[in-house]
Amino acid sequence: MADEVVKKKGAMSVSEAGRKGGQTVRDKYGHSFYEEIGRKGGETVKAERGRSFYEQIGKKGGDTVKAERGAGFYEAIGKKGGDAVKAERGTPFYEEIGKKGGHKVRQLIEEGKKAANEAKSMVAREEDVPSVGGEVLPAASEE
Repeated sequence: MADEVVKKKGAMSVSEAGRKGGQTVRDKYGHSFYEEIGRKGGETVKAERGRSFYEQIGKKGGDTVKAERGAGFYEAIGKKGGDAVKAERGTPFYEEIGKKGGHKVRQLIEEGKKAANEAKSMVAREEDVPSVGGEVLPAASEE
């Protein structure tokens, strides 16, 4: 009889116990509690290991999925996600984000050109500065 009690006590597996504990916490604190502690944990890991850690583990995970399911898997889930967004938000959503993306690209190109021109003008000013000996050296020709 004592053996039966022991068997009943130990009958729950570790995964069952974890699931039961998780459900109890969820019922007591709500789903948002898990979001909050997950975010805090992620921020702590980022502070300790840096952003590159997440890039590294993401790549490992992606490579594993690619090896198990093939490259076509990503194509299939991308299409499935795109179809879901299209059904939910409609075609005008894609037009809107396309315009926003185009404007952002145009802005980045302009900023890049401006930075390149500023760098060129800095180099040109440095070439006009006299050398240590006091003589002005001619600028190198760009032919």
